[in-house]
Amino acid sequence: MATILVVDDEEPIQELLRFNLEKEGYQVRVAKDGPEALGAIEKEQPDLLVLDVMLPGMDGLEVCRRLRLNTKFQQIPIIMLTAKGEEIDKVLGLELGADDYMTKPFSPRELLARIKARLRRLNIPEDSEAMIVRGELRIDINGFRVLIRGEEVELTPKEFELLRVFAAHPGKVYSRDELLERIWGYEYHGDTRTVDVHVRHLRLKIERDPSNPEYIETLRGIGYRFKG
Repeated sequence: MATILVVDDEEPIQELLRFNLEKEGYQVRVAKDGPEALGAIEKEQPDLLVLDVMLPGMDGLEVCRRLRLNTKFQQIPIIMLTAKGEEIDKVLGLELGADDYMTKPFSPRELLARIKARLRRLNIPEDSEAMIVRGELRIDINGFRVLIRGEEVELTPKEFELLRVFAAHPGKVYSRDELLERIWGYEYHGDTRTVDVHVRHLRLKIERDPSNPEYIETLRGIGYRFKG
């Protein structure tokens, strides 16, 4: 069963999450601040991180940034917890590479659904192609590697899954809501900005000119399409 690291300095939150996650069979580790979290990740690489933004000393945004800069830990999914109304934290978290966020106070049931969806998407479907080649873009599904013009690029798990979905169905138009449901795996209450953030990051990594993309095309008012 998957191991989940909960990073939060509020003991009631720690215990609430531990109780609900262990009830579902997950192994749970807890850290109360950034340095403790980084040490725990180094010692026992968890399968997923639930990370509060507001931590004493080193905040959750800095923890996220450091993990995404370390090739050993870049693929660990991160769900961030933000204080109600702190919109800037949500945007910064996504910009730094977080996979998802929830606003406090949150529903443990909804968080659990998001965790399950995220972990489920770490497993590549059996019927997927082993290698997808689209022009100068090569996607090694089983090896979780992407090469563009012969150079390997580092993608977060969400970016990789987004690219895989696009490239597997060139020419198909995906609405933002459809991408949220397909990749994030739950209702996102109409907040589609996370898709735009991930597409923007993806373009920066694979496009020669992100403002004039060769691969991922925007259809204004509709969504996105991978050029066939």
